Amino acid sequence: MTAPRIDTETLRRLPKAVLHDHLDGGLRPATVIELAAAVGHTLPTTDPGELAAWYVEAAGSGDLVRYIGTFEHTLAVMQTREGLLRVAEEYVLDLAADGVVYAEVRYAPELNTRAGLSLAEVVETVQEGLAAGMAKAAAAGTPVRVGTLLCGMRMFDRVGEAAELAVAYRDAGVVGFDIAGAEDGFPPADHLAAFEHLRAESVPFTIHAGEAYGLPSIHQAVQVCGAQRLGHGVRITEDIVDGKLGRLAGWVRDRRIALEMCPTSNLQTGCATSIAEHPITALKDLGFRVTLNTDNRLVSGTTMTREMALLVEEAGWTAKDLRTVTVNAVKSAFIPFDERKALIEDVILRGYAEAL
Repeated sequence: MTAPRIDTETLRRLPKAVLHDHLDGGLRPATVIELAAAVGHTLPTTDPGELAAWYVEAAGSGDLVRYIGTFEHTLAVMQTREGLLRVAEEYVLDLAADGVVYAEVRYAPELNTRAGLSLAEVVETVQEGLAAGMAKAAAAGTPVRVGTLLCGMRMFDRVGEAAELAVAYRDAGVVGFDIAGAEDGFPPADHLAAFEHLRAESVPFTIHAGEAYGLPSIHQAVQVCGAQRLGHGVRITEDIVDGKLGRLAGWVRDRRIALEMCPTSNLQTGCATSIAEHPITALKDLGFRVTLNTDNRLVSGTTMTREMALLVEEAGWTAKDLRTVTVNAVKSAFIPFDERKALIEDVILRGYAEAL
């Protein structure tokens, strides 16, 4: 379990859990091209390989705003029932092919209403597509469970509506809530009423914080809004000096607030300079509840297998390290304790034992 290097095929077989992955950032290039033609949307290119490369190049500018701007084209093909059904189903099948056994997919329903779908219709359609994907994956012998996180866009005024949707559909596949979008200038506390409503209704939530903006955003997310997890959270390192944790960093670590870390994505947005120096390794070693995630598979040109391989090859991670962050993810999943326990014991630990 402690071999310094693991081959890619072994990594692919390892059971994986992903908590931070955006539906509109994980489409297949060929699907984007086909759906764009159907709705009359113009793309930078209609060659699948070139489109995939365009996404990675455009998102690798080191600018979070430009990174977010790449979603114009994926969102353009996710405005109809047909588009949403296909994207959601393929999303699940692609995760299953990558060895993912548990995932939480997030998206903002308000961004899928341009062609006339209501917020409720968007949620119900996505859930239908996810269910179809899960059924096909199970039939193929690669079962994966996918829960949904509904997002409110922090720079707009419909966060409260998104929170209401999370409450309304919490027994229909929605497992939690998030706010997404540009961090700088749009603090989490602006939406405190939505988070108070979610807490009153016992709906768990994570908050994008500590990526484009620093410690104040993490403090607000955790101490003011009450987030159970942090989306990214890489800048918690600003409260750690020579291995000594400040009060906020200590609070996050000691209360097991999960960090949804996305190494490749963070390199693209300038939050880290290399995989070898990415804070995920130091934070893991300091005992934080670190989890490994893809963020946006198309936009970052990545998979969970690739993220694992990069950490093994460039940061010296072992199978034990990978197992730890996978167990961490399931421990912090927004599903009941008994279901998390069963996933860890019956799927994650057993899968690692069989694969290695």
